[in-house]
Amino acid sequence: MNKISTYFIIFFLAINCSAALAQNNKTTAAITNERDSNIFYHTIQRGETVYSIATMYGVKVNDIYKLNPESKEGIKVGFKLMIPQLAPDAKGKSNGAANYSFHTIKAKETLYSVSRLYTVPADQIADANPGLSAETFSIGKTIRIPRNPHVEPSVEQVQTVTKDVPYTIQKKETLFRISKKFDVSSTELIKRNPSLKDGVKAGAVIYIPVKEEQKVLVSTEITDEKEVNALLSRKKDSKKLPVVNVSLLLPFMTEEAYPSSNTSRFIEYYEGLLLAVDSMRNQGCSINLSVFDTGNGTEKINDILKNPAVKEADLLIGAVQNEQIHPVAKFAEKNKIRYVIPFTSKNDDVLSNPYVFQVNTPQSYLYSKAAQAGCELFKNYNIIILKVNDPQDDKKEFIQELKTELKQKKVSYKEYTYNAETFATEIESQFVTDKPNVIIPTSGTLNALNKIKTPLVTISSNRPDYQLTLFGYPEWQTYTRDCLEEFYALNTYIYSNFYADNLSDGVKNFYQKYKTWFSKNPINTFPKYGMLGFDTGMYFFKGVWTYGSNMENNLKRTGHNSIQTGFNFERVNNWGGFINTNLFIVRYNKDFTISRIQLNEL
Repeated sequence: MNKISTYFIIFFLAINCSAALAQNNKTTAAITNERDSNIFYHTIQRGETVYSIATMYGVKVNDIYKLNPESKEGIKVGFKLMIPQLAPDAKGKSNGAANYSFHTIKAKETLYSVSRLYTVPADQIADANPGLSAETFSIGKTIRIPRNPHVEPSVEQVQTVTKDVPYTIQKKETLFRISKKFDVSSTELIKRNPSLKDGVKAGAVIYIPVKEEQKVLVSTEITDEKEVNALLSRKKDSKKLPVVNVSLLLPFMTEEAYPSSNTSRFIEYYEGLLLAVDSMRNQGCSINLSVFDTGNGTEKINDILKNPAVKEADLLIGAVQNEQIHPVAKFAEKNKIRYVIPFTSKNDDVLSNPYVFQVNTPQSYLYSKAAQAGCELFKNYNIIILKVNDPQDDKKEFIQELKTELKQKKVSYKEYTYNAETFATEIESQFVTDKPNVIIPTSGTLNALNKIKTPLVTISSNRPDYQLTLFGYPEWQTYTRDCLEEFYALNTYIYSNFYADNLSDGVKNFYQKYKTWFSKNPINTFPKYGMLGFDTGMYFFKGVWTYGSNMENNLKRTGHNSIQTGFNFERVNNWGGFINTNLFIVRYNKDFTISRIQLNEL
């Protein structure tokens, strides 16, 4: 190798080493997370979107894109995003994101060290992050720090202090007489005045210990490091409530001559809730249920929130429109009342309000969980993503999430585009015989399903060695009238956050009791609103009644065996509320049975 080539290689390596070092230094500098840093880091969690992350921290989506240009193409679980710190809120809004700075926890940091870093009392940091615990105070997690901490006044206390007062010994005084005169033991006098061991001499000056009370100001802030860090392990008492006060807020539209289809659903939800009240009373739990008609808009809501029954509630359930949900959420936060949002999956209050519980899973969380389940279920299958040319192709986000999950887990897959003329003959070329085959269509419509089901059933019947399986979507449950036989024949899996097995004892008992109470059958909708009301009531009534103020730390122990709606609440961050991330995998078995599996059982 000549000298020129050698010099070039050395020069090239030097540049690359310098670039790598610079990058490492840049990263190290960025994550030092000093108090006055204008950015902090957020570790992406499953189900989060750039929008939800931006909303969580009170910044704009474009602010995140500017600092993280690659995030425009999508974000991945576990990756870090740079987030800009907001400027302090000049308007002084009590709960605005700008009233907090955000801190990403580093290695070896403790609550005590973070408290010292920002000169904010540790208990106020803990109060600003209700989800903070010994488990969640971990590297990479984000916490919020109050910008304007409350200055707790020092408490005036009376303390007894001992002062040494000089005294000149008089003629003929003895040690005994001096100790009696000042009510001090002779031992204490000698201890303070060693010269008394040689005898008492008139005219000598000794010191007499005299106790007196003084008023002193004592700070209420916890400053001991062990006590500060122990705040992360503090436990709330779990006490059963004698009565659970519940307020239900729904648009019953009492002014309607005949209930609309929407109103009928909300009435059915209320009826399901009443069945839950009765079931809990049979278990010894007293429920005081107050019901309010919210109507449309905010006019009625504002009056309802002034009602004493609402202010004294242990649990608020309801509100449908976001313009109603937001004031109810703010009211719940102000009055420290748990608030259950039962229907909408598109609400921002849960991202910053620790009292909000969102029952309906947002699509981003649902797709992420379903992709995780699909990857786990079919990692040893020949996976075929079937591109169905459907104008209502609405599963692009899920398919993208699934592909990302498969790539991260290094699970291979194929993609095949549907062609009506050649599908029946060409699709078979994608199958293998050394392992099972799973087909995942890119559309969840009945039209798309009708295009592929018959050819697949024919192939499965003729070639059982292909072990064909179909993986699909929640709405497929509504197609059973048209596709049930094909579902069984193709060993079909469906992901969903709702599923009711009509053959189970729980569902049969619900239908029977519902008809007995209300002289009608539930409306034929998916999901069943009556079952949703029943499951929601049973879960939250039991949780609040059994654990009181400590329900949030016992969400996994509530113990309701749901008939349609499962619950797996996860806190969105250390200061926000809870989102239900439960996912069922429904399997139509070839032996004409149906299995319902929860994701955590896979």
